[in-house]
Amino acid sequence: MSEAKRAIEAVVLAALEPIEPNVLAQLVEIPVDEIERLCAELAGEYEHDQRGFVLARVGGGYRYQTHPDLAPYVERFVLEGQHARLSGPALETLAIVAYKQPVSRAQLAAIRGVNVESTLNTLIQRGYVEESGTDSGPGQAILYGTTQSFLERLGLDALGDLPSLVDFVPDASVVEALERGLYLRDEPDPPETEVSGAESPAG
Repeated sequence: MSEAKRAIEAVVLAALEPIEPNVLAQLVEIPVDEIERLCAELAGEYEHDQRGFVLARVGGGYRYQTHPDLAPYVERFVLEGQHARLSGPALETLAIVAYKQPVSRAQLAAIRGVNVESTLNTLIQRGYVEESGTDSGPGQAILYGTTQSFLERLGLDALGDLPSLVDFVPDASVVEALERGLYLRDEPDPPETEVSGAESPAG
C-alpha cells in the first residue's frame, strides 16, 4: 500500500484538475474503495503533520490545495499587484446563479433590479457561469448555471455543499419585530383632538 499511496500522491500532484477516484483506481490498479481509504489516510497524515497543504475532495475528485489556516499568506501572494477581483455586482449575480440555477438573464435582472448583461458576461468569461439549457416556455430563454471551475475555486465537492441560506436569514421572531417596527414608524401621527370644556382663545 505504500507504493499505492505514493502513486496517488504523484498522480494527484501532476493533475491539472481534481482527479476522480475511479480514474485513480484504474491508474493504480486497485479498487475504488481502496483508493478512497488511502486518500483518507493521506489526508489524515497531512493534517497530523500540520502540513501547509491538504488533500481535498473537490468537484467529485481529489486535488492538493493550500491549508485553510494559511489563507492570509496565500491571498497576499495571489492578490499582490492584481486588480482583477470580481466587483460587488458580479459577486451578487454569481450568488444568485449559484442558488437559483438554472436561471435566465431576465430572472437575474428581475431579482437584482438592474441590467445584468455586463456582469453575467464577466462571469462567463471568468469561467464561473455557463449556459445550462433553455427554458421550455415562450421564447426559450437561455438558462445559466455554475461551472465545475466554480466548485473548484470555492473548494466544494458539489452544489449541495453550499452554505444554507437559512444560516443568513433572521428567524421569524426577528422578522416579525422588524415588520412591527416598520409598520409603527410608517403610521401617521394621530390628529390632535380638542379637550372638552377647554376655553377658546379670546377673540
